[in-house]
Amino acid sequence: MTISKEELHSKLKKFFGFDSFKGNQEAIITHLIGGGDAFVLMPTGGGKSLCYQLPALCLPGCAIVISPLIALMKNQVDALREFVQSEDSRAIAHFLNSSLSKAQIQQVRADLTSGRTKLLYVAPESLTKEENIAMLKTIPISFYAIDEAHCISEWGHDFRPEYRRINEIVTQIGKAPMIALTATATPKVQSDIRKNLGMGGARVFKSSFNRPNLYYEIRDKTDAKREIIKFIKENPGKSGIIYCLSRKKVEELAELLNVNGIKARPYHAGLDAATRAANQDDFLMERCDVIVATIAFGMGIDKPDVRFVIHYDVPKSLEGYYQETGRAGRDGGEGKCITFYNHKDIQKLEKFMQGKPLSEQEIGKQLLLDVVSYAESNQCRRKILLNYFGEDYTGDNCGCCDNCLYPKEQFDGQKEMLYVMDLILSLKENFKTEHLADILAGTSNSIIKSYNHHKHPLFGIGRSNGARFWAAVIRQGLVLHLLDKDIDKYGLISITDSGMAFKEKPYPIMLTRQRTFAECDDDDDESPLSRSKPGGEGGGDQTLLKMLKRVREDLSRKLNLPPWIIFGDPSLEDMSILYPITLEELHHCQGVGEGKARKFGKEFIKVIASYVEDNDILRPEDIMVRNVANRSANKIFIIQSIDRKMPFEDICKAKDMDMSELLDEIESIVNSGTRINIDYYIHRAVDMDDMEDIYAYFKEEAHSDSIDEAMRDLGDYDEMEVRLVRIKFISEIGN
Repeated sequence: MTISKEELHSKLKKFFGFDSFKGNQEAIITHLIGGGDAFVLMPTGGGKSLCYQLPALCLPGCAIVISPLIALMKNQVDALREFVQSEDSRAIAHFLNSSLSKAQIQQVRADLTSGRTKLLYVAPESLTKEENIAMLKTIPISFYAIDEAHCISEWGHDFRPEYRRINEIVTQIGKAPMIALTATATPKVQSDIRKNLGMGGARVFKSSFNRPNLYYEIRDKTDAKREIIKFIKENPGKSGIIYCLSRKKVEELAELLNVNGIKARPYHAGLDAATRAANQDDFLMERCDVIVATIAFGMGIDKPDVRFVIHYDVPKSLEGYYQETGRAGRDGGEGKCITFYNHKDIQKLEKFMQGKPLSEQEIGKQLLLDVVSYAESNQCRRKILLNYFGEDYTGDNCGCCDNCLYPKEQFDGQKEMLYVMDLILSLKENFKTEHLADILAGTSNSIIKSYNHHKHPLFGIGRSNGARFWAAVIRQGLVLHLLDKDIDKYGLISITDSGMAFKEKPYPIMLTRQRTFAECDDDDDESPLSRSKPGGEGGGDQTLLKMLKRVREDLSRKLNLPPWIIFGDPSLEDMSILYPITLEELHHCQGVGEGKARKFGKEFIKVIASYVEDNDILRPEDIMVRNVANRSANKIFIIQSIDRKMPFEDICKAKDMDMSELLDEIESIVNSGTRINIDYYIHRAVDMDDMEDIYAYFKEEAHSDSIDEAMRDLGDYDEMEVRLVRIKFISEIGN
């Protein structure tokens, strides 16, 4: 079938209200209407859906749109019914998936057989059902559209086994032109899609992957919840999506946001269909500002004016990351994409892969390695993303990502990489990143001692840099393919052929020096705290912060306590942002519970109140972070369990948390001013001489409560031992 340009533009205006097409849309639509197969690569927000919706309305028969996103199906069907104002507008588009009742399915079939339906959205699982195949054989089909086509490929970020059967099912139903569309596909994935669908002769339409309106930033995952609340409150009324990897985290974060006065809704597969639909509608109709979603189902939320996308958890692949961030700024307006990164999240994802088929592990390992490379790189984020999808970004500085605006420090890591390789070879390639890093940093914990590695010639050769530095060097060695990690063997590190070539003929390699909040100086303009907003000013009132530090110093001398025991730097920084002028307001600041506020707070709020009055400061009372009730219940349970001398392992089991999470909670309890006694557990877990040494360090030498500093200064202890003794010290001396 052919259609004139004038008629095509007339239908575009009639059905969708647009005066002109965008990018490749017109060429794609004309090609499909003419009976040709098309393979479309177009970034999110480029207008992919129009490429099959308009042809479906122009051609005789019904177009079958295969999509994995139930929410997106509903959204697009509702929108199409609005566009096509006629007696048959309800029948013009339908979806067929597991969310429909029997009566609804019967109505869909009646409209299909009557010829009134022009588009039918089908989940791949529904397409494979025998009764649906039999029904579709009876109706004229204009073409097949495979949306989110990356799901076909095992190398795609959201592989669905059902997608591999599409070509087989289409052959059963009856051949018709085919259009496959995706916003994210590396060259390898593109090839896999076309081969599986039998689309070798399809015309390829490829748009640029560059989204110049999006700002990309990776933040250290330190107090991420507080940063998220602060960011949203600094952007009032703006719509945003927050992605989490687990349903539990989605629920927790949505609840926390609501408690803090932010209208948020959860969205994940564990919710019933009615609740999911209601929460999505609240977001689309702007009855709430934020959707907190799991990756797969959150992708179905289609809204043009999303102003920020936050990844609370690191994504599993760069393809997933690109598509998820692509939900921001689809109208060409502002779009901020912020990801909270902690390498421990990568380790958790690696653990999930253990026990899976080897081929699946290899694919997952490579996808995660690409994510690590992106997160830890000092290069322009935009350049890395576009290169990943086979496109070159020619600019030297995009001016719209954290690495371009705030460059990281680089150094020639040739010598450091050779130390790592010498150590790996000497240990027969049988140890993980953390163990290797501990040896080089001179961390003599119980595991190191059990292997006698504290006597190794390379033990402590890089003590001045610390274990985190060496772990970062090893990770960058993995990214550069000089080193390899065997996930099936619990992450053992080995040297690749390229690595051996480097070792035999070393050459300069530029590595990035990783920096954390603790490593940034108070007056460092490049610190993460000073760039809470792109291009913005510092995160707190620096004049007030210096005044509060002087108050702390005076109180420290008067009480003969280390300054950080009174209030840590994060607490003072919060005070310089929130300007609390009552004790009740003060204990909403990070690390300031009711007990600490009452014990130390009067001098601080006196200075703040005077400063606020003298400088006519408008206080941001709405940025005070309030805790969720069940978190308080957790703390009460932990305190009561410790009072009963319950083993920490049993507390972890009762509250479904790991030991690190439990210690986080206990640290929060004592930092807030509550005194607890964990001697019964310390006596089991820490040698008494070691305990006395660590306790003396915090009492006489420590300049802050930083565990990283303590590990670097002490050198011979396990992190858990140091954390336990620090809890004891703060509880006894500070509380």
